[in-house]
Amino acid sequence: MSAVGIGSSRSTYAILGCGSVGHAVAESLVEDGENVLLLDYDEPRVEALRDQDLNAQVQDISDPEVADVVSDRDIILVLASDVEANKAAVSAIRDRGGDQYVVARASDPISEDELHELGADVVINPSTVIADSALRSLETGELEYKARQLAEIFTESTGRMAILIQDAPDPDAIASATALRSIAEAYDVEADIVYDGEIGHQENRAFVNLLGIELLSREETGPIEEYDTIALVDYASAERDTDGDAPKPPDIDVYLDHVEPEEELEARFADVRTNVSSTSTVLTKYLQEFNLSPSETVATALLYGIRAETLDFKRDTTPADLTAAAYLHPFANHDTLEQVESPSMSPETLDVLAEAIQNRQVQGSHLFSSAGFIRDREALSQAAQHLLNLEGITTTAVLGIADERIYLAARSKDIRINIGRVLEDAFTEMGEAAGHSTQGNVEIPLGIFQGIESSGENRDTLLQLTEEAVRRGLFDAMGVEGTGESGNGS
Repeated sequence: MSAVGIGSSRSTYAILGCGSVGHAVAESLVEDGENVLLLDYDEPRVEALRDQDLNAQVQDISDPEVADVVSDRDIILVLASDVEANKAAVSAIRDRGGDQYVVARASDPISEDELHELGADVVINPSTVIADSALRSLETGELEYKARQLAEIFTESTGRMAILIQDAPDPDAIASATALRSIAEAYDVEADIVYDGEIGHQENRAFVNLLGIELLSREETGPIEEYDTIALVDYASAERDTDGDAPKPPDIDVYLDHVEPEEELEARFADVRTNVSSTSTVLTKYLQEFNLSPSETVATALLYGIRAETLDFKRDTTPADLTAAAYLHPFANHDTLEQVESPSMSPETLDVLAEAIQNRQVQGSHLFSSAGFIRDREALSQAAQHLLNLEGITTTAVLGIADERIYLAARSKDIRINIGRVLEDAFTEMGEAAGHSTQGNVEIPLGIFQGIESSGENRDTLLQLTEEAVRRGLFDAMGVEGTGESGNGS
């Protein structure tokens, strides 16, 4: 039996053009023990490289023969400052039929395109690299500066902190507040997380209960003004109390969000990062900057906050969100995450979903339905999300009436529309609408249907008029024609 030889699995490199960039790359590769061949037309430079025990030889890289010289190399870096010579080298290598991985240096966007067209796998523009590096350094420096400012507020605090989050808080708000509380505790500052409204969505209730996150409603606290320090976290995306019963705190010390507030807010310290998709990502960056390893609870909360806000990384996800999630992953309890994401369905939600399925009206890929008179408006959002799983459906909207108000929850996976903007266009003059590209909510006072009482025999008439008006307004805003099919006929 003949022996089978196994060669080295490590790649071999060739660097064409050994100016400052090529030289630096060569030194780094050689230090890592890589097999590197350097080619340059300048004889004195080649001699100097050889004096440093580098494998270098004289070669004009614009000469087509260069393709033969590097034919046995796996990875070729064409890094001369002369872009025309780089183009000639890439062209010669590809004309020879080589399948090596080629990295080439450009000088501007035009030469970038030309080198790609000639067959370079990766094109590097030093000016772009420098700019990107400068921006990353700026971001790092800004975060370091912001962290010092935030630390000063904790250091100066002499009493309890109130961390205010949105009405009916979502996972991103709860997680971000939990992380800020952990940072405050590192400075011996005790903090309460305070919210208005109710935690209605089943996943959100499961999230809070399973992680044991302590939240206080406004009714459970004294006057907010009695707190020494007040922070607003993930507050701009809140669905505001339409009655205006939740007054804003008079003096804000800390404001953290990923959405610009609709109304200008003054704070001693503010950091609003619209270039990320969740406030949980922002707080993860601060934990890292403060060199605080997150507890299992905080890490699990933040990871779920990022996943919930980005629809499990399928909506508006940025590199920063992914980096934050990767950092949190080993600290989080994934069994708990699975439990949070698969909570049992309450009887109320099941009833609402059943009504929504029965009463559905479909026009093309758009579905509208009514759950009638309801007790839990959060169930509408869950019904809209479930109905989005029906075959051929890309957009759903489910209506319900509760507490003398009309509620509409909408969801969409159609990349051609922004459902939040559609709802604003359709219903802003009738009530309040808010949302973004894939989800939105509407709240309309029943007062627009004056003269019809929401009791007795009039309930059916009121519901029918409400459904027709809202459905027509929604479909008109979406440019959908016709009444569609309803019930099981869809």
